[in-house]
Amino acid sequence: MAGEAGSGALRELILVVAVALAGLLLAMVAAFAPWHATSAGNAPAGLVELHSPGGPGPGPANAHVG
Repeated sequence: MAGEAGSGALRELILVVAVALAGLLLAMVAAFAPWHATSAGNAPAGLVELHSPGGPGPGPANAHVG
């Protein structure tokens, strides 16, 4: 009885590891593959900068007074 349980557990563990590796491979393809097209073809993948353009500035150009 213990031999049968070990065999099934090993197959299940191999299946879980295989599915995890396939998921990791798909995630790496999605992360590093060039997916956005340009006029020159596919552009290389790169980081996106997450900062606002410019500082706060002096305020609205047409301030309402009154």
